[in-house]
Amino acid sequence: MKKLIKYNKLLIQSLLLALFIFVSPSLAEQNITIENIVTPLVEKHPDKTGLYVLEKGGEALLTRGWLADRATKTIDVQYFIWGNDNIGKLAAETLLRAAERGVHVRVLVDDFLMDAESDEIFAMDYHPNIEIRLYNPVHSVGVNFFERLTKMVIDFRGSNQRMHNKMFVVDNTIAITGGRNMENQYFDFGHAYNYRDRDVLLVGDVITQLSDTFEEFWNDDLAKPVEQLLSNPFSKHDDKLELYTQQQVNSIYKNLHAYAQDESNYLPEVRKSMDGINSEVVPIIESAYWLDATFISDRPGKNNTWFNYYLGGGGDSTTALAQLLNSAKDNVVIQSPYLILSSDAWDLFEAALARGVSIKICTNSLAASDNLPAFSGYSAQIDELLDAGIEVYEYRHDAKKRYDLVKQYSQYKDGKLPIFSLHAKTMVVDDSIVFIGTFNLDPRSENLNTEVGVIAKHDELARAVKREIEIDMSEGNSWNVKKDGRNNDTSAMKRGKLFFLKLLPIDPIL
Repeated sequence: MKKLIKYNKLLIQSLLLALFIFVSPSLAEQNITIENIVTPLVEKHPDKTGLYVLEKGGEALLTRGWLADRATKTIDVQYFIWGNDNIGKLAAETLLRAAERGVHVRVLVDDFLMDAESDEIFAMDYHPNIEIRLYNPVHSVGVNFFERLTKMVIDFRGSNQRMHNKMFVVDNTIAITGGRNMENQYFDFGHAYNYRDRDVLLVGDVITQLSDTFEEFWNDDLAKPVEQLLSNPFSKHDDKLELYTQQQVNSIYKNLHAYAQDESNYLPEVRKSMDGINSEVVPIIESAYWLDATFISDRPGKNNTWFNYYLGGGGDSTTALAQLLNSAKDNVVIQSPYLILSSDAWDLFEAALARGVSIKICTNSLAASDNLPAFSGYSAQIDELLDAGIEVYEYRHDAKKRYDLVKQYSQYKDGKLPIFSLHAKTMVVDDSIVFIGTFNLDPRSENLNTEVGVIAKHDELARAVKREIEIDMSEGNSWNVKKDGRNNDTSAMKRGKLFFLKLLPIDPIL
């Protein structure tokens, strides 16, 4: 990537907390705002989109924090997962600080993997400048076991339809979208797993499309305000969260701020590194590629079929990516953590191969995969993929690339490093067009989950992203399945679970 930001002076832990702790006086005194950086660039490139690829978790963290600390009007946040770990807590504190400055903050999170015990998230909804809504809340918040089971039986499709979108939009001026959720392992800070992921920073013409998508989801009937859910008399949290007093809310806010400012939570290098944040993030914005881009997004509810047990139907994102694949004339390179082709997807790939298009796909190996059900679907198809002429590379759990990211982690004194797992969702077509977003190559993304992403046309950008994927495919980072065979370097228990999962007819919801 051009002008790729280096982080040699920053320990990963420093990056994590530099993202969220209070802005030092030296930064506050500098008159560097989003508006005075972005406006001249947009005026210089009318009707174009500025795009910078955030390859590293560190720069993705740093950029989000920098933007949140400089928001003046609005922050709109949309995620599939918001964890209750360090990242989740510190991200909540960052948004709280913005709200206390008068910024209007809206948070929309899918209910499926929401941690219903996260007091900080729910207490934040009490702040006059913060609104929190949950998408399709039938699994976690305000729902007991009987209600959840009933919903699954009566509306199986609806229960499985999730919001997989990931967006961070500031002042309707600048945004980040891509594969990363708001949790430790998506930013190279996990202790058991870390994810090889990819985001994009966006300014300019495409921002209106992101803002419009957020508004559509925010105002949809599937997005429920937290206060409505917590008034449910059957909610197991009713007795605790309904009875918050202002004193209790203030106490939670105080604890959040204290957590972010507690020096025992970060290394001494943090304060020093904070002074360099502008010099790190501003060049990211200024070195964006300027190009024609389209933001693709499904409608809330995906295709909203009338039949509750029909799990097909596609969606707007599916159609857009199918058209992109159909346009390929020479080569396609794909990264997807999950690889399960539906019959429609098979038709697209076979048609491309028949046109003479070469196809390379990088996905997770068994040892790297954190999703055994999805891996079982891929495992059943691998021979067909190879026979069709598709080159498949399995990402290693011990990829050399992880040492570039975790070699400075102070907590790994025993030499034990986290498993590395692929999570990036990217497609490069004919060395000229790039898709980066949330769409996995599986039936769930195709038919059930709402997805978002950016399609950008730019030769230099496409070649740069393709190089990154090819590095991930190279020896030491991946196994070439046809050349090296499949690697089963994992526990007997994991292999046993995989055997039984392959027997189940669950492909449509993978």
